[in-house]
Amino acid sequence: LSSELAQWFTDETKSKVLFDYKGSKRILLAHGLDISGIKDDVLLLSYFLNPVRRNYFVDDISEEYLGLSIKRSDPNQLLPEEEVDPSLDAWLAFNLAMKMSEIVSTQGQESVYRNIEIPSSRTLALMESRGISINVDLLEKLFDSLSKEVSEVASEAFKIIGKEINLASPKQLQVVLFEDLGMKGTKTLKTGFSTNAQALSELFEQTGHPFLEKLLAHRDSTKLKQMVETLLKAVEDDKKIHTTYVQTGTSTGRLSSENPNLQNIPIRNPRGAQIRDAFVASDGFESIMTADYSQIEMRIMAHLSEDPGLIEAFKAGEDLHRFVGSRIFGVSPKDVTAEMRAQVKAMSYGLVYGLSEYGLAKQLGLSNADAKQLMKDYFERFGGVRRYLAKVVEDAKAVGYTTTFHGRRRPFDDLNSSIFQVRENARRAALNAPIQGTAADIMKLAMNQVQEAIEKQGLESRILLQVHDELVLEVFPGESKALEVLVQDKMSNVVKLSVPVSYTHLTLPTK
Repeated sequence: LSSELAQWFTDETKSKVLFDYKGSKRILLAHGLDISGIKDDVLLLSYFLNPVRRNYFVDDISEEYLGLSIKRSDPNQLLPEEEVDPSLDAWLAFNLAMKMSEIVSTQGQESVYRNIEIPSSRTLALMESRGISINVDLLEKLFDSLSKEVSEVASEAFKIIGKEINLASPKQLQVVLFEDLGMKGTKTLKTGFSTNAQALSELFEQTGHPFLEKLLAHRDSTKLKQMVETLLKAVEDDKKIHTTYVQTGTSTGRLSSENPNLQNIPIRNPRGAQIRDAFVASDGFESIMTADYSQIEMRIMAHLSEDPGLIEAFKAGEDLHRFVGSRIFGVSPKDVTAEMRAQVKAMSYGLVYGLSEYGLAKQLGLSNADAKQLMKDYFERFGGVRRYLAKVVEDAKAVGYTTTFHGRRRPFDDLNSSIFQVRENARRAALNAPIQGTAADIMKLAMNQVQEAIEKQGLESRILLQVHDELVLEVFPGESKALEVLVQDKMSNVVKLSVPVSYTHLTLPTK
């Protein structure tokens, strides 16, 4: 690459239009090059205009927005495959950007596109390029331990039923459970009773059968073993994992992670903690710091619903679920039992995800009548939440989309479907989209501002990962306090809501 072109790539004053800024920047960084001055990214524009589309092929987008049918090779394979023409792709990107950016602006999404999503591409490319160091020995020991556990639990299960079967085979499980053991399934399929995780958990709750106990334990251990195996295979020559973040993978704006997925590691069980322990600081760094937003979705719910009760709870700095529980059950906060608190917590988060009375009953092991009463009591004391949720769906039905705090749209054509189940699924998704989308926007803004502040202050510490509402950073020696102050400032002040935006952080020495 000529020095003139390399210089043009990094010149902020020279505007560029391309397809997939993040991916392009990561490739260039791998070759000691860089790019900046991005005006438009056609990939992100197409995502903003249709976040539920199934593919983002530039040829399909060109046909949709420019009316051009691009023929790159002979469909009958009678001629050799043609090489990609970079000049054609550049021309397409330029023309698409002009048209699509205008539509994004007309929709009121320009601010979130330019101030959140494009800067996020830059930050994420840096994070992907850095990767995160892995203690391979620890992961290998965990894999061996899980492999042994899977085998032992399977043997125990076989002893109970008196024969060996494939524990991953629905057909063989149906024979054992519903013929040999004479159980009555909880959900019927075309092939018989369901043997998925939820059905088996419900069956175990009903019967307490030891075979089901071993079967569920086997599934958990197998899942963790496969997760560890995937992580081990993803470790590259530099002893790091370089995940790929997908900005177009969810309809709400949440990031997804692939090759490997680092957002599905369980947090609240000991094995998940063991897996996370294998993520360590690189040579030359002293520790790993995590910074996690506290109850961000419920804080957004309080702000958007303007419910005085929820706002009071957060402003008072009290335990949210204990405070809400005291209002619902008519007792003082100190008299809210663990069971009451668990019910309220499930209720509060369930509302964010459109949980029905039936779903709440199943989750908490209540009767439908008790679940209905719990929801009734909740809404009587937190009427702002009820009014807000009803308005979200009503507005989405009228205009065909929901909007986040920052202006991100999510279309909902199915809200007016004539099919009840399709309509109901859309209703639940519409309840959640503004809250989850706002949380995603806040997290991206915080991530970008932390990255910018680190660069401004000349720190060597760096962001490695974003996992849902959490940032994972690598701390350079002597910078722990400065980084802590910086992260606290940016994460707490990234957005002004009617309730405080709170976060927790933890520094984990790994040397």
